[in-house]
Amino acid sequence: MPNDHLAVQDFTDRSGQQAAPRHYGEALLAAARDDARIVALTADLTGPTETDLMRDAMPERFYQVGISEANMAGMAGGMARCGHIPFIHTFSVFATRRSYDQIAMQLAYPGLNAKIVGFIPGIDTLLGVSHQAIDDIALMRALPRMRVLEPAPGQVAHAVREALAYEGPVYLRLARKSGGNTASTYPEPVDGITEIRQGGDGLLLACGLMVPIAQQAAEQLAAQGIEVGVAAVTTLKPMSAKVLALAKATPVVVTVENHSIIGGLGTAVAELLAEEGVCVNFERVGLRDTFAYGGTTPYLMKTFGMDADAVVEAVLRQRRRFQAGASNAAKPRDSGNK
Repeated sequence: MPNDHLAVQDFTDRSGQQAAPRHYGEALLAAARDDARIVALTADLTGPTETDLMRDAMPERFYQVGISEANMAGMAGGMARCGHIPFIHTFSVFATRRSYDQIAMQLAYPGLNAKIVGFIPGIDTLLGVSHQAIDDIALMRALPRMRVLEPAPGQVAHAVREALAYEGPVYLRLARKSGGNTASTYPEPVDGITEIRQGGDGLLLACGLMVPIAQQAAEQLAAQGIEVGVAAVTTLKPMSAKVLALAKATPVVVTVENHSIIGGLGTAVAELLAEEGVCVNFERVGLRDTFAYGGTTPYLMKTFGMDADAVVEAVLRQRRRFQAGASNAAKPRDSGNK
């Protein structure tokens, strides 16, 4: 039976707040009206993935496959070979970990034009480890030909257009703010990144729902007289060259992500900086090689050291490290002569 009575906030926020805007569903429907090749598939999560909008408007281009995510990936491969552009939808952990082999062999290996859309990423869910996608970016980044996008609030429609602009497989990682969340929305990215705030004392690179947290941390640091830049990294693979340019202009870089610190945004940035020989004081804020458990998102963020206070501490820690290094470099060296 279709679960139209469910919405994504039933899995992320049961505070009784009003329903969240359905920006993704509206963007997908608008794209489908412009391109007759687009079809939508979902694995028994029509309401929470907002695909009911397309189902109701274009039932002949909507496919409810049931709880069979691996089969859905295979179906998408067949549809793509027939000239369609399939968008497959479920929760992030089921879209990646559960159907990884099918995505690798039936979508990424042949380089097919299919889009994988995952909801409630990271620890943004009440339902605990089974529903928490803490490794999905790492998995998708590792696949050749796969692109990985994670828009900040307000950037979902642009992310849909960006996914369609690439003739190949794309993983689109979507976090939804609840209806009562008044967090800022952000301008469209340019070349995979949005510069939100400038500052010469450090740089915060964040993605998805962590962008407002990074901005809040920057405001707390500014109250202490420390000005750090904030940028939303929307394209996680391939990494924008702008990340390199921003990092070169600052002594401290901290990445902020709703994911394990292994294999996600922090790893991607560290790889880029190391390979290009950029020397900065660097730290990753994210889930530190552990599983989480069920709880509200703010509670989990605080418990696992991923809230604004934790970001502030990371910046202060790396600034002390930078200042200690600068102080040591300024000291005269002992020549060894008596």
